[in-house]
Amino acid sequence: MSEIAFWQKCVRQGQRIAGLLGRPMTLGVRAIALDDAGRVFLVRHGYVPGFHLPGGGVESGETAIESLLRELSEEGGLEAAETPRLLGLYYNPRHSRRDHVALYLVRDVRQDKPRAPDWEIVESGFFPLDALPEGATPSTRARIGEYLRRTEPALVW
Repeated sequence: MSEIAFWQKCVRQGQRIAGLLGRPMTLGVRAIALDDAGRVFLVRHGYVPGFHLPGGGVESGETAIESLLRELSEEGGLEAAETPRLLGLYYNPRHSRRDHVALYLVRDVRQDKPRAPDWEIVESGFFPLDALPEGATPSTRARIGEYLRRTEPALVW
Protein backbone atom coordinates (compact mmCIF):
# COMPACT_ATOMS: atom_id res chain seq x y z
CA MET A 1 0.00 0.00 0.00
CA SER A 2 1.39 3.42 -0.92
CA GLU A 3 1.90 6.08 1.70
CA ILE A 4 -0.89 8.21 0.16
CA ALA A 5 -3.34 5.28 0.14
CA PHE A 6 -2.47 4.55 3.78
CA TRP A 7 -3.19 8.15 4.82
CA GLN A 8 -6.42 8.23 2.79
CA LYS A 9 -7.52 5.10 4.63
CA CYS A 10 -6.63 6.71 7.98
CA VAL A 11 -8.57 9.88 7.11
CA ARG A 12 -11.66 7.86 6.07
CA GLN A 13 -11.49 5.86 9.29
CA GLY A 14 -11.11 9.07 11.31
CA GLN A 15 -14.17 10.55 9.56
CA ARG A 16 -16.20 7.43 10.44
CA ILE A 17 -15.17 7.64 14.09
CA ALA A 18 -15.88 11.38 14.26
CA GLY A 19 -19.30 10.78 12.72
CA LEU A 20 -20.13 8.12 15.29
CA LEU A 21 -19.01 10.33 18.16
CA GLY A 22 -20.61 13.49 16.83
CA ARG A 23 -23.86 12.13 15.41
CA PRO A 24 -24.53 8.69 16.86
CA MET A 25 -27.98 7.34 16.03
CA THR A 26 -29.86 4.20 16.88
CA LEU A 27 -32.42 2.52 14.67
CA GLY A 28 -35.22 0.24 15.76
CA VAL A 29 -37.89 -1.62 13.83
CA ARG A 30 -41.48 -2.43 14.71
CA ALA A 31 -44.26 -4.15 12.81
CA ILE A 32 -47.97 -3.98 12.42
CA ALA A 33 -48.03 -7.75 11.99
CA LEU A 34 -51.41 -9.02 10.83
CA ASP A 35 -52.59 -12.62 10.65
CA ASP A 36 -54.91 -13.91 7.91
CA ALA A 37 -57.92 -12.86 10.03
CA GLY A 38 -56.66 -9.25 10.12
CA ARG A 39 -55.71 -9.33 13.81
CA VAL A 40 -52.59 -7.52 15.01
CA PHE A 41 -49.86 -9.22 17.04
CA LEU A 42 -48.82 -7.41 20.23
CA VAL A 43 -46.34 -8.16 23.00
CA ARG A 44 -46.12 -7.18 26.66
CA HIS A 45 -42.55 -7.05 27.96
CA GLY A 46 -41.46 -7.87 31.48
CA TYR A 47 -39.30 -4.74 31.74
CA VAL A 48 -41.61 -1.99 30.42
CA PRO A 49 -45.37 -1.50 30.89
CA GLY A 50 -48.00 -1.92 28.21
CA PHE A 51 -48.64 -3.83 25.01
CA HIS A 52 -46.35 -2.94 22.11
CA LEU A 53 -45.93 -3.72 18.45
CA PRO A 54 -43.22 -6.38 18.09
CA GLY A 55 -39.74 -5.24 17.18
CA GLY A 56 -36.36 -4.22 18.46
CA GLY A 57 -33.00 -2.74 17.57
CA VAL A 58 -31.22 -3.14 14.27
CA GLU A 59 -27.91 -4.87 14.94
CA SER A 60 -24.64 -4.00 13.25
CA GLY A 61 -24.43 -5.71 9.86
CA GLU A 62 -28.20 -6.28 9.61
CA THR A 63 -30.63 -4.64 7.24
CA ALA A 64 -33.78 -3.23 8.80
CA ILE A 65 -35.90 -5.98 7.23
CA GLU A 66 -33.52 -8.71 8.42
CA SER A 67 -33.79 -7.25 11.92
CA LEU A 68 -37.57 -7.08 11.71
CA LEU A 69 -37.90 -10.69 10.57
CA ARG A 70 -35.53 -11.80 13.36
CA GLU A 71 -37.53 -9.88 15.98
CA LEU A 72 -40.85 -11.29 14.74
CA SER A 73 -39.43 -14.79 15.06
CA GLU A 74 -37.88 -14.18 18.50
CA GLU A 75 -40.80 -12.30 20.05
CA GLY A 76 -43.68 -14.30 18.63
CA GLY A 77 -42.54 -17.28 16.61
CA LEU A 78 -43.91 -15.38 13.63
CA GLU A 79 -43.03 -15.97 9.99
CA ALA A 80 -43.80 -13.43 7.28
CA ALA A 81 -45.61 -14.66 4.17
CA GLU A 82 -44.56 -11.60 2.18
CA THR A 83 -41.93 -8.89 2.20
CA PRO A 84 -42.60 -6.26 4.89
CA ARG A 85 -43.66 -2.84 3.58
CA LEU A 86 -42.27 0.34 5.15
CA LEU A 87 -45.05 2.56 6.54
CA GLY A 88 -42.99 5.30 8.15
CA LEU A 89 -39.83 6.42 9.87
CA TYR A 90 -40.24 8.06 13.27
CA TYR A 91 -38.10 9.98 15.72
CA ASN A 92 -38.37 8.39 19.18
CA PRO A 93 -37.16 10.92 21.81
CA ARG A 94 -38.87 9.00 24.64
CA HIS A 95 -36.26 6.27 24.21
CA SER A 96 -33.31 8.59 23.56
CA ARG A 97 -32.55 11.79 21.69
CA ARG A 98 -30.83 9.77 18.98
CA ASP A 99 -33.37 7.00 18.40
CA HIS A 100 -35.46 6.36 15.30
CA VAL A 101 -38.00 3.63 14.54
CA ALA A 102 -38.88 2.19 11.14
CA LEU A 103 -42.46 0.88 11.13
CA TYR A 104 -43.40 -1.90 8.73
CA LEU A 105 -46.65 -3.58 7.71
CA VAL A 106 -46.45 -7.37 7.54
CA ARG A 107 -49.58 -9.14 6.30
CA ASP A 108 -50.54 -12.79 6.70
CA VAL A 109 -47.96 -13.62 9.37
CA ARG A 110 -48.02 -17.22 10.54
CA GLN A 111 -47.35 -18.56 13.99
CA ASP A 112 -46.59 -22.27 14.34
CA LYS A 113 -47.24 -22.21 18.08
CA PRO A 114 -47.75 -19.44 20.65
CA ARG A 115 -44.60 -18.20 22.36
CA ALA A 116 -44.23 -19.36 25.95
CA PRO A 117 -44.02 -16.44 28.41
CA ASP A 118 -40.61 -15.68 29.92
CA TRP A 119 -38.80 -12.76 31.58
CA GLU A 120 -38.65 -10.76 28.32
CA ILE A 121 -42.10 -11.34 26.81
CA VAL A 122 -44.63 -12.02 29.57
CA GLU A 123 -47.65 -12.00 27.28
CA SER A 124 -48.33 -11.91 23.55
CA GLY A 125 -51.09 -12.61 21.11
CA PHE A 126 -53.28 -11.52 18.23
CA PHE A 127 -55.95 -8.88 18.85
CA PRO A 128 -58.71 -7.40 16.68
CA LEU A 129 -57.68 -3.98 15.38
CA ASP A 130 -60.84 -2.46 16.83
CA ALA A 131 -60.46 -4.15 20.25
CA LEU A 132 -56.86 -3.64 21.39
CA PRO A 133 -56.07 -4.88 24.89
CA GLU A 134 -56.19 -2.60 27.89
CA GLY A 135 -52.69 -1.33 28.37
CA ALA A 136 -51.86 -0.95 24.68
CA THR A 137 -49.46 2.00 24.70
CA PRO A 138 -50.40 5.37 23.23
CA SER A 139 -47.77 4.94 20.50
CA THR A 140 -49.12 1.48 19.63
CA ARG A 141 -52.64 2.87 19.38
CA ALA A 142 -51.44 5.87 17.33
CA ARG A 143 -49.52 3.74 14.80
CA ILE A 144 -52.44 1.35 14.35
CA GLY A 145 -54.77 4.35 14.00
CA GLU A 146 -52.58 5.86 11.28
CA TYR A 147 -52.63 2.54 9.44
CA LEU A 148 -56.42 2.13 9.71
CA ARG A 149 -57.20 5.73 8.70
CA ARG A 150 -54.47 5.66 6.03
CA THR A 151 -53.15 8.97 7.34
CA GLU A 152 -49.62 10.28 7.02
CA PRO A 153 -47.37 8.99 9.77
CA ALA A 154 -46.52 11.34 12.60
CA LEU A 155 -42.93 12.54 12.78
CA VAL A 156 -42.52 11.44 16.40
CA TRP A 157 -43.14 7.93 17.72
